Amino acid sequence: MEPIVLHCDSWREYGRADPALHSRPEREVTQVCMEKAYKFRIYPTSEQETLLQKTFGCARYVYNYYLNKRMTAYQKDKTTLNYYACSADLTRLKKEKDWLREPDKFALQSALRNLDDAYQRFFDRVKKGEAPGYPKFKSKHDRDRSYTTKFTNGNIKVLDKHVRLPKLGLVKCRVSRQVEGRILSATVSQKPSGKYFVSITCTDVVQESLKPTGAIVGIDLGLKELCITSDDLRFDNPKRLARSQKRLARLQRQLSRKPKGSKNRGKARIKVARLHEKVANQRRDAIHKLTTQLVHDYDLICMETLMPKNMVKNRKLAKAISDAAWGEVARQLEYKTRWYGRALIKVDRFYASSQTCNVCGCKNSETKNLAVREWDCPNCGAHHDRDVNAARNILAEGLRIVNAV
Repeated sequence: MEPIVLHCDSWREYGRADPALHSRPEREVTQVCMEKAYKFRIYPTSEQETLLQKTFGCARYVYNYYLNKRMTAYQKDKTTLNYYACSADLTRLKKEKDWLREPDKFALQSALRNLDDAYQRFFDRVKKGEAPGYPKFKSKHDRDRSYTTKFTNGNIKVLDKHVRLPKLGLVKCRVSRQVEGRILSATVSQKPSGKYFVSITCTDVVQESLKPTGAIVGIDLGLKELCITSDDLRFDNPKRLARSQKRLARLQRQLSRKPKGSKNRGKARIKVARLHEKVANQRRDAIHKLTTQLVHDYDLICMETLMPKNMVKNRKLAKAISDAAWGEVARQLEYKTRWYGRALIKVDRFYASSQTCNVCGCKNSETKNLAVREWDCPNCGAHHDRDVNAARNILAEGLRIVNAV
């Protein structure tokens, strides 16, 4: 696997300089235009909520209808229906089924786009030699629902306490920040807890880079501490799911005892969903604080390329790894370094960062055991903390990659 280098065109002199000096060429604060999404909670009226549910259902129906149509066409005579063929046929379908005219037309077109994207991702993975799952039908029992509508002729607008959406009109909204740039689209979603949200996608958003700090860092992600830096800074893992495990188990027991189809079962299900949502929000908030601090404090961040999907195959650590959300840490660092003009280097996941002495480079295979938290180098005698040593090796490997670019 090739190492990944992100946003580091102006960092080539970094690796050639003495890492201890943390020196780098002067760089002015710049401004760039980019796309951003602003997510707000909305509070629809009963009439608006009814129309939202109809739109969710119609978008799901169109997705499933043309998924079945594409599968049937291929099985029958090996023909493939693309997005444009399905879009042209949608006009005929709307004439046959009048209820498809009631929701927003762009929501139905977005469903076709999502289906075409699913096929493209499927075939791209097949070309890479993978064995991906075929696009699946959407169930009406899915609790996480959404649809996307397109901006045209001012049909989407964010006001002080409301947001204007196609077909819905003005919807009460908790606008927590100012929306900048030019609006492209809006995605309306409903969470399993029953809450509604709207995500406004904007382009031409002016983002100013941060002032250079002259500091560089390597980070190692873990379970006991979520992040350990090459400067020996440690960020605790909040373990939100583990802390809520007892309460979650109690609510799930109460849910299992309620008769299926009863109102009490629906109320119990919402309680479980709200607790899951609270845990997810707490986890995401902690990761946002971590990644924001790293991006503000360091000009260059080096981290390991992780594969959480493979790691969760370990049954003993699967829940802890999922709760740590390493993938979310990497995702946030990627877009925040791009926003603020920082550099992010991803080191190959097969690089033996924990087994290599950062002083002399000697590789100690005895440290493969995760229970070994501290060890002495058999070559130079240097004493190492497992995680700090790994972070320093990741930093050194990241600087080597910068030199090779």
